[in-house]
Amino acid sequence: MTLGNLRPSAGATKTSKRRGKGAASGLGGTAGRGHKGHKARTGGKIPSWFEGGQMPIQRRLPKRGFKNASRVEYQVFNVADLADVAAQTVVDREWLHNEGIVRRPGPIKLLGKGEVKAALTVRVDAASKTAAAAIEKAGGKVELPAAKAPRRHKA
Repeated sequence: MTLGNLRPSAGATKTSKRRGKGAASGLGGTAGRGHKGHKARTGGKIPSWFEGGQMPIQRRLPKRGFKNASRVEYQVFNVADLADVAAQTVVDREWLHNEGIVRRPGPIKLLGKGEVKAALTVRVDAASKTAAAAIEKAGGKVELPAAKAPRRHKA
């Protein structure tokens, strides 16, 4: 037995259809494409959205609304959610997730509704002015990430 003698087992392979190779092949003439028409032509691929020439749905329906690509969708929670937290606690993403205050990944924002009595360190992505004032009034501090420089377009 040598590499030159190796063959696939019987019935494992089929011979390919020899399209357009004369009448005896069974696929001569039109090569299995039928007669004329768009799909009989070279490059006759029909896009998935094509509806046979009727007015396509993306042109029948009106254009509506606007989607701001640079919008930041924050998960929000209030100062009132921190009312029962022990003093000197570091409130960060992991702590908020473990407490069930935030559930999904993404930026987190602290809003100012409610009061807090304990001095806390709050590490979030954004905070309203009233929320930061409420935390600092109780002797805590709000730590925000460093602001990124705005992106400049090449002129």
